[in-house]
Amino acid sequence: MTSTDNSSPAKTREGSGAMFDGIAHRYDLVNRVISLGIDQSWRKKTVRSLELQPGAKVLDLATGTGDLAIMVARTHPEVTVVGVDPSSKMLEVGQKKLVEAELTERIELQVGDAQDLKFPDRTFDGLCIAFGIRNVPDRLQGLREMARVTKASGRVAILELSEPRGGVLGPLARFHVHSVVPAVGALLSGAKEYQYLQKSIAAFPPSEQFEALMVEAGLRIVASHSLTFGVCHLYVGEPAV
Repeated sequence: MTSTDNSSPAKTREGSGAMFDGIAHRYDLVNRVISLGIDQSWRKKTVRSLELQPGAKVLDLATGTGDLAIMVARTHPEVTVVGVDPSSKMLEVGQKKLVEAELTERIELQVGDAQDLKFPDRTFDGLCIAFGIRNVPDRLQGLREMARVTKASGRVAILELSEPRGGVLGPLARFHVHSVVPAVGALLSGAKEYQYLQKSIAAFPPSEQFEALMVEAGLRIVASHSLTFGVCHLYVGEPAV
């Protein structure tokens, strides 16, 4: 898709691969700044929650530039990872990072859609997705696909930004999400897509509703953790088979 398409609201769906193509070159920098660097600690918790064994095969959905896939591979030297994302430009950045990290033999990146995964049933020992389920148009179908391709003994870890709803620091956290995130994101990336980020966070369902959706999709809830004053949430499930 051309750069003209990427910038045209009439042709580019918010949250689509084409939208992320337009911000791929600054995506990592902006994430570090708007999360104050805390996003890496969230990813570490996500990797630990998978409880992977040596030789495991992991699927990282919405892999983007490969941050979570790389962390999985570095944390578990005997594990292989397949990273899937709808944005080819994000994957191009990710492939360069794999070369620099010397992980091209253990991590494979593919263009793909979380709603229609091209893998057989029960392929993966673990599945993770960070900051991506919010952008899946049909979340229930995406979750069903996650449950389908994960082995009965495996885990599905979903890390997602959320709207802070309470606590003493709730107002400050909400100000960060509503004002700082879109403003800093647009400043650093030169793109208005970070306005969408704030809107999509506010529109994401509360944890109880999302957990119910996971259960409807065929996942049993193993753990559910609110992180950093509620600005992020980690959901962990297992296929209910």
